[in-house]
This record gives sequence, C-alpha cells and structure tokens, in this order.
Amino acid sequence: MSSTDLQPAQLKTWLAAVAQKDASAFRSLYDATSPKLFGFALRILVKREAAEEVLQESFINIWNSASSYQASLAAPMTWMTTIVRNKAFDILRRTDHDVEIDADTFDKEVITAMESADPTPLEALEMSADSKALAHCLARLEGLHRQAIALSFYHDLSHSEVADQMKLPIGTIKTWIRRGLERLRTCLGKLEQNQ
Repeated sequence: MSSTDLQPAQLKTWLAAVAQKDASAFRSLYDATSPKLFGFALRILVKREAAEEVLQESFINIWNSASSYQASLAAPMTWMTTIVRNKAFDILRRTDHDVEIDADTFDKEVITAMESADPTPLEALEMSADSKALAHCLARLEGLHRQAIALSFYHDLSHSEVADQMKLPIGTIKTWIRRGLERLRTCLGKLEQNQ
C-alpha cells in the first residue's frame, strides 16, 4: 500500500491492533504511513536528522497512545499528523541547539498554516461528520474555555500545565474544562438527536 492511497478503515484496524500491542500491525502501520509523516516533519523542520528524530518519537507516542485514539474525533492520518506536528514544534521550541533553522530554506508557510485556526487541507479532507460536529460544538464554547480544553486534550497538557500556560488558577481551569465538557456533551447529544 502506498502512502498516497491510505485507507482510513485499514489504518483504524491497525491502530486498534496497536492499542492491543500487536507488533506486526504496528509494523504495517509504520510502513504505510511513515513516508508521508516523515515528509510532513521534514517540511516543518527542514533538517533530515531532526525530522527522523520526530518520526521516531512520534511512532513511540503512537505505540503508547493508540488506545486513546478516538475515530469519532479525527481520521487516523489526522491524528498521527497532529502527533508529528506537536513533536516537531516541541523540537523547534527547545532552547538547546539540537535544531538549527536555516532562515533561507525554512518554509514560513508551514508555520503560518500550523498556527492558523483553519483546518489544514489534510484535516479538512479527512474530517468526519463526527469531528465536524465536535468542531461546531467547540466553536460554541467561550474562547478561554475552548482554549483550556484544547490545551488539555489536543496538546496533552495536565490541568496544572494548562493553568501555567494560561496564567490562571488551577481551580478555574478545572472548572472551565469540566463545564466545557458538559456543554460539549449536551451539544453533541442535541446534534445526534436532530440527525
């Protein structure tokens, strides 16, 4: 299977098997998706060694986090691309000198696209009806509540890390996340009933 004709159903099957620590499914998943994910990391980081490091760390994360993948929230490639993107940005944020960015070759459009609130072309293409419903319901939350939930769930930050990042008391963050999740549940329930 080439990386250009990746089938979401097959990727979901492999991810489910990886969640059960199936090494051969992991190998199949890696073989099918690593060229595309490596290319994505390389566009962000430019340096081949850094992109290889990101790919390795990302697949370790995929192995360890496969059980938390939720097909209702994102297509498999979107989920894996998000992991690669986050790992790449972690490397860019490091203060040590593991990565040197050549300003002449660094693709500014990649950073602009990654920082944009708009979905990437890949995300827009693979967004399922469920993830569109989630995006609709998230958009209805107050901005700071939405930000707290996004930092917690999409960036895997603890409540205390979210509080540090947003410069707010942890109690406030916990309340916002709890209330936000309740509102999301209610909103998604209403959308489901209307279908």
